[in-house]
Amino acid sequence: MRLTKTFNAFFESEKSGGLLLLFATIVSLLLANSAISTDYIGFWETKLGSHSITEWINDGLMAIFFLLIGLELEREIYQGELSSIKNASLPIFGALGGILIPAGIFLLLNYGTTTQNGAGIPMATDIAFAIGILSLLGNRVPTSLKVFLTALAVIDDIGAILVIAIFYSDGIAFMNLFIAFAIMGGLFILNRRKVHNLIPYLIGGAGMWYFMLNSGVHATITGVLLAFVIPFGNGSKKTSSYKLQHFLHKPVAFFILPLFAIANTGIAISSDWNEGLNHPNTIGIILGLVVGKPLGIWLFSFLAVTVGVCTLPRDLKWKNILGAGMLGGIGFTMSIFITLLAFKNDGAEVINYSKIAILIASFIAGTVGFLFLKFTLKPAKVKKEK
Repeated sequence: MRLTKTFNAFFESEKSGGLLLLFATIVSLLLANSAISTDYIGFWETKLGSHSITEWINDGLMAIFFLLIGLELEREIYQGELSSIKNASLPIFGALGGILIPAGIFLLLNYGTTTQNGAGIPMATDIAFAIGILSLLGNRVPTSLKVFLTALAVIDDIGAILVIAIFYSDGIAFMNLFIAFAIMGGLFILNRRKVHNLIPYLIGGAGMWYFMLNSGVHATITGVLLAFVIPFGNGSKKTSSYKLQHFLHKPVAFFILPLFAIANTGIAISSDWNEGLNHPNTIGIILGLVVGKPLGIWLFSFLAVTVGVCTLPRDLKWKNILGAGMLGGIGFTMSIFITLLAFKNDGAEVINYSKIAILIASFIAGTVGFLFLKFTLKPAKVKKEK
């Protein structure tokens, strides 16, 4: 099984971005717990107009991240690994298990409490981090496993996007929402009339974002909606969709996501930080990501193959799927993003403890997943020189 050029470029981009994301997180944590802690944390809360710097990043720049996710998803559906039911079935069922089981574990511990809104936190997988860790294993990783984990993470993002849209939106201002969708309708007409110039789509997208921001539905959803009205054509390098996706890869991987990590992981860790880990919320996050993710991904994949809905690729074993499921427990970006939405009215303490739980769970999931795959994957064959 050969990787397409687009998928290969995506994989390499996410690999480098994941390593930079890790570096940005470490730097942010160090600065937040240094002598300049107060100034550093205060900087991100500085108001620029009606929003803080962090809010502009989370509501504005992250919409561009979701635009890239939407463009990648569109390509996968039309031409990539999700273009056929046969290829898509295994990661779809794996992702479904990786969403339902972690959320179920969290709700088992938090249902009926003030933190039950956090059920969406352990649902997500961080594509950049997961692929970054997988890439450290080099050539011993089967192609099918790369495809499975990448498709799984993309489908997980779809789940996270739906969760954000449905459960983490405020009271809806229907007029603003109507205007946002009216603009989208106009852009769709341009698409059908084969207008390929990106400028009207980007201007319209900015308008959609503004009205979506003031509608109560989280503004970042605009990115995904905009992606599906930008002309895809035949998917070649000359198409508007490809050009925009190719342009956005590096700014998102090397600027937007690291900036998001720096702004949202500036956590001043107090001497009694571990006391917050005894709460059902943080226990639910850690168990959901570390236990629920691999269990759900493996179990639902196994059931789907057992009942004949899909088949396990010939170069994969069930222990490989389990290892990929462990890496799926790296929630980070999306988990932190959902935390900010779920607990925005519950105070900084709940958010910070949740972030610490996400960092701990992601570290455990990444480390255990890496070691498990390292010892269970066959060493790469070395080609003998003639």
